[in-house]
Amino acid sequence: QVQLVESGGGLVEAGGSLRLSCVASGRTFSNYAMGWFRQGAGKEREFVAGINWSGGSTDYTDSVKGRFTISRDNAKNSVYLQMNRLKPEDAAVYYCAPTRVATVRVITNRWSYDYWGQGTQVTVSS
Repeated sequence: QVQLVESGGGLVEAGGSLRLSCVASGRTFSNYAMGWFRQGAGKEREFVAGINWSGGSTDYTDSVKGRFTISRDNAKNSVYLQMNRLKPEDAAVYYCAPTRVATVRVITNRWSYDYWGQGTQVTVSS
């Protein structure tokens, strides 16, 4: 049974930092792209950052470029999101997921991902 567990969320002041972690179990995802998504209250789930299977290629939504960094450790079946200079508009539940199929590319399309975790809440006070 595939399971994704996100952690590292919390309450932080604007300008602060958080590091999110996501550990996968039940399957090895070293050949899959991984992504971080977020869903604010009353909003659609949106792509935040993606990373290809090797970690050599990444992509970000424009609003987080230069502030967030995605990375992965295939030996630990884990993916991370370092979030710096957080803004109130970054507040959301953050989810990680692997792509549905193995791929060498970074994937930004939400519908290409599967096995969502329970998410971790990020709250940013102004």
